[in-house]
Parts: sequence; structure tokens; C-alpha cells
Amino acid sequence: MLALMWLLHWLPLPLIGRLGEAVGSLLYLAMGSRRRITLTNLRLCLPALPESERRAIARRHFQLYARSILERGVLWWAPEERLRRLVVMDPGLPMALIESGPVILLCPHFVCLDVAGAAIAQQISACSMYVPQKNKVFDEALRKGRARFKPVRLFNRRDGIKPVIRAMREKLPFFMLPDMDFGPRDAEFVPFFGIPAATLSAPARIAGMTGARVVPVIATYLPGYRGWKVTFYPAWENYPGDDITEATRRMNAFIEERVLEAPAEYFWAHRRFKTRPPGMPDVYRDER
Repeated sequence: MLALMWLLHWLPLPLIGRLGEAVGSLLYLAMGSRRRITLTNLRLCLPALPESERRAIARRHFQLYARSILERGVLWWAPEERLRRLVVMDPGLPMALIESGPVILLCPHFVCLDVAGAAIAQQISACSMYVPQKNKVFDEALRKGRARFKPVRLFNRRDGIKPVIRAMREKLPFFMLPDMDFGPRDAEFVPFFGIPAATLSAPARIAGMTGARVVPVIATYLPGYRGWKVTFYPAWENYPGDDITEATRRMNAFIEERVLEAPAEYFWAHRRFKTRPPGMPDVYRDER
């Protein structure tokens, strides 16, 4: 897989993109369990859409996710000048804010999130958490790829937030992925599209402990296979406030708004609702 990604990175981006979408179309047919998880999530979160439209979004999601995997070769090995041509920064990395104090760069799970990481790493060092990959060769490639421009401190999620706090005190911004279900520990059940979702309260808690400003970052595709757009939103005011649960709810509401702008690009194949409040049924029972 790594050899294929390396070979493909020499090709023009439109060719890589079309190949990735073809692979995604095949995976949509072949990966029945992930297809059903995706459709379950879409039925829960977007119930007003016709079933045919939800299936179209699911199919497109598989295409874009597979495309993003193959395009990582460009992020990991292409010359820096090529990346600068392919990535549009809107409005640009908020350097003044980052230099003024602790910052959390909040990047939800859209398929192009690695583009946001690469765009940031071209300009500054940062820290982040990640889950080690089962395959050690791919894990090493991932770590090297994410740190190819500037030093990036990647902390194992099992180590908790203490290493992150120390790094932030050294003025490293924290690139944070806030919206996966890691179980009930350190999570709040707050709505995501009206469904109770175990949501990490760490963004609010870390911001409260460090006084960090929270800057949302969303990476999406440009039309016509022209590359990617990385949008830096204004820092949230009065965040987290006095109520951690309300701050976590506010984060999910923001993510919902961004999902509706590019629904096929959100990571629907994850079991976002696998952790349920006591007494509520497993929504993925048929997918096991």
C-alpha cells in the first residue's frame, strides 16, 4: 500500500483523485459492514433526506475517503512547493493568536483532515494525539509523513492529556481531533444531530485549564480536483465558560453546521454512536 501511494504521488492530482474514487466505489460494494454503519449514521443524523439521497451521500463518502487515502502520498512525499500550489488557506494560519498564548486547533473528522495537519506543519511545530496503527510499518510512515516539514510531537492517546498540557506550556499549539467515540470516560452525552453522542469533553477542559483559545479548522476538497481548502474559523469567544457540558454541546453544534456544508466529506463510517446512555439500545446491532 505504501509503495502504491509513493508511486501515485508522482501523478497529477486529478488522476489520483479519479483512481481513488473508483476504488471507493468498489469498497462501497465490498465493505458491507462499513456501508451499513455509514447508512445507519446518515439515517440517524439526516432523517429528513430521502433514502436515495442518503445512499448517494454514503457512496460519495466512500469515494472521497478512498481518494483521501491515496492522496496522502502527495502530502507525505511531494515537494513542498507542489503542496503550496494545491492547498488554499482561508484566511491563513492565525499566527498572531498562536504567538500570543496557548491555542487549540480543533479539526473534526472530515476526510481531508490530514491536509489541514500538513498545511499547519509547513509553517509551525505543533503537538497532537493519535492512536498507534496496528501495522508498525504504516505507523512509522504516518508519523514521518505528519512531521516531514516541522517537528510534530505525537502523543499516544493512552497517555492522557498531561503530555499535551506540558507541550502547550512550551507554546506548541494542540492540533486536536475531537469527534470520535472513545467510550464514556472523559466524555459527555450531548446531542449530535439530535442523537445523544459520547463526546470528548477534553477540548473544553483543556481550554479551561490552560486558557487556550480554540480555533476550528476544516479541510475540504476544492472542485475539479484542483486541491484542497483549509479554513481557519475565528476563535470561539467565551469558551468554555462555566459549564463543560454546554461547551461540549456548543462544539457539536458547530461540527453539525460544517457537516451540512459538505455532508459526503464527514467521516460517517465510524461508529459515532456506539457508546449509548444507560438503557438505550445499540443502534449498530445488525452491523456486528
